[in-house]
Amino acid sequence: MMKARGNAWAGAIAAGWCCLCMGTAVAQAQQLDSTAVIQQVDAAVKARVDHVAGYTVTEHYAVYRGKDESHSAAEMTVRTVYRKGTGKSYTIVSESGSAFIRKHVLETLLDNEKEINQPGKREHSWITSANYEMKLKPGSLQRMDERDCHVLTITPRHKATNMIEGTIWVDAKDGEIVRIEGVSSQSPSVLTGPAHVMRKYASLHGYAMATQARAVSDSFLLGRTVIRIDYKDYQIEVHPGQ
Repeated sequence: MMKARGNAWAGAIAAGWCCLCMGTAVAQAQQLDSTAVIQQVDAAVKARVDHVAGYTVTEHYAVYRGKDESHSAAEMTVRTVYRKGTGKSYTIVSESGSAFIRKHVLETLLDNEKEINQPGKREHSWITSANYEMKLKPGSLQRMDERDCHVLTITPRHKATNMIEGTIWVDAKDGEIVRIEGVSSQSPSVLTGPAHVMRKYASLHGYAMATQARAVSDSFLLGRTVIRIDYKDYQIEVHPGQ
């Protein structure tokens, strides 16, 4: 009888130890997977920074007020030029609608983008593990924009303009960013308040380039404001040997 009880206790302890070891192994595997995905993201961002020497793109901005997203309050089309050594410059191609919104919302947004993309500043807002704490969400891959993606939460490690707290979807094959959603640390304008932002990317020449963005904010002065940006006609200068 005593021997049977002893065997039962030994079996229970062995089973418990086995479960503990299995749990530890699973946790370690998940940690390894998370590390590998984050390293992929860092490598994809570094490759884009190293190899994309410049680009031009047409950006169309539309601002909507309240819940009406069929009739814009203001619009602007700009031709954006990016050069690795100098940052971004903008040429307004066309504009319409409220002059107040164009000046105090859209032009302010362009000025902010120009400022944060200056050499020596832009690296502080890159989506990398140096700037963000990243955590891989558990579970299977998610399908996003016809690509199999890992999903990670991102939290800024420091205060900087254009930082986002939220979620990123990255291509499971190469770590390229496919989509970002979250709350921006800086509003598009002092008139619009904190913004919930979304940005989509496509792989062009093997590098993630923005194709669409949307920012929704609320303020006492303007109320609910939606800014939508569409990017098209990219011309990219790539230096693959760098």
